[in-house]
Amino acid sequence: MIFPQCEISYPESSQEILFVSGGRIPDAAWFLKVIGGRKIFCIDKGIELCRACGVVPNFLIGDFDSAKISAVDWAREKNIPTEKYPADKDFTDTQLALNRAAEIFGEHVAILTGGFGGRFDHLYSTIFTCAAIERKIFLADEREIIFYLRGGEESEITFLKKPLAISLLPMTNACEGVTIRNVHWELDGATLTQNFPNAISNRSESDKIFIGVGRGTLAIYFCFE
Repeated sequence: MIFPQCEISYPESSQEILFVSGGRIPDAAWFLKVIGGRKIFCIDKGIELCRACGVVPNFLIGDFDSAKISAVDWAREKNIPTEKYPADKDFTDTQLALNRAAEIFGEHVAILTGGFGGRFDHLYSTIFTCAAIERKIFLADEREIIFYLRGGEESEITFLKKPLAISLLPMTNACEGVTIRNVHWELDGATLTQNFPNAISNRSESDKIFIGVGRGTLAIYFCFE
């Protein structure tokens, strides 16, 4: 997976889908670099960014309680397949989008942008929703990146831009066999617990680091200037 800030190794998949949500708007130049040849799945207010950048997405979903009417009308004029849901529902727009994309497009790797910023409860829901889904999901913009490693997985990350901080966040009660190399505070087979998330604000000592986890689901977080 290649972002403007780094390259993250992961098992290859047949396709990658870029989800555009309505949180903090990513930088337009960063967004256009990330699009590549990926399918684009807009979530509610995310359609505003696509319209502003002249990017026609493959699908639009949401209750449209935050998107501008003019942006939704633009999507309909472009004949973008659209699904509207009631505001009173059991799932968030992001949860609906991730589920529907799997139904429509099948197996894929998900990249979610526009997921940071805004209300903490929305971000909390998004981070744990993505952790529970059994496929590769990346949350990313020009300032922050989150991805997940599950039991037995490992990844090598090559930084194209030095991160301000590297943090390891347990998404399950405990993550065992956690290893991270080429950082200021290295770990080798450590156990990290959700109720004592102290493996944060680490620093890279190289432009290439290694992270692995034996058991549990671990979120890896990078932030950049």
